[in-house]
Amino acid sequence: MGFKENLAERKEIKTNEKYMKMALREAEKAARSGEVPIGCVIVYDGKVIAKDHNRRNKDKSVLSHAEIICIGEACKKIHDWRLEDCTMYVTLEPCQMCAGAIVQARIPNVVIGTMNPKAGCAGSVINILQMEQFTHQVELTTGVMEEECSALLSKFFADLREEKRQFREEAEAEFSEKVE
Repeated sequence: MGFKENLAERKEIKTNEKYMKMALREAEKAARSGEVPIGCVIVYDGKVIAKDHNRRNKDKSVLSHAEIICIGEACKKIHDWRLEDCTMYVTLEPCQMCAGAIVQARIPNVVIGTMNPKAGCAGSVINILQMEQFTHQVELTTGVMEEECSALLSKFFADLREEKRQFREEAEAEFSEKVE
C-alpha cells in the first residue's frame, strides 16, 4: 500500500469515527429516554442532513427506528426520495425493515458500528443490503467503534434485566406480605 492509499484510508477511518460518534450520541439519547439505544446519522456532501435515534416507545410506532426517521428527514432535506450520494452511519446493524428502506432509498454506503446476530439484515441473519437480485446494492463498512456501540447496547439490556428482576422481587415480597 502506497503513501496516498494509506493516507486516504486513515482519512476514511477518521471520517467514519467522527460520524459514528454523532450516531452514538443519538443512541445515548435513546437510552436516556428508555428506548433501545440505536442512533443514526446521514451525511450528504460532507454535511449531516439527518440524525436521530430510536423512538418506538415514545411515538408508539413500530416504524420509529432511527434509520427510518433519518431516511424521511434526509429525503425532505434534499427534496428527493433517492439518497444516492449519501452515507448512513448507524450504531447497530439494520433490521429487515430498515435494510429494505435503505435499498429503496438507494443509499450507496452504510457504516455500521456493531452487528446484530439475532436480527441483523446486513450480513448477520441475511444480507438484504447486498442481494444481487435487487436493483441496488449497498457498500458496507462494519465494526466502526464496535466496542463503544456494543457496550452501550449491553449496558442498556443489563440495566433493563436488573430493573425487571428488582420489580419481580418487590412484587413477590408484596404478594407474600398480603398472603401472610
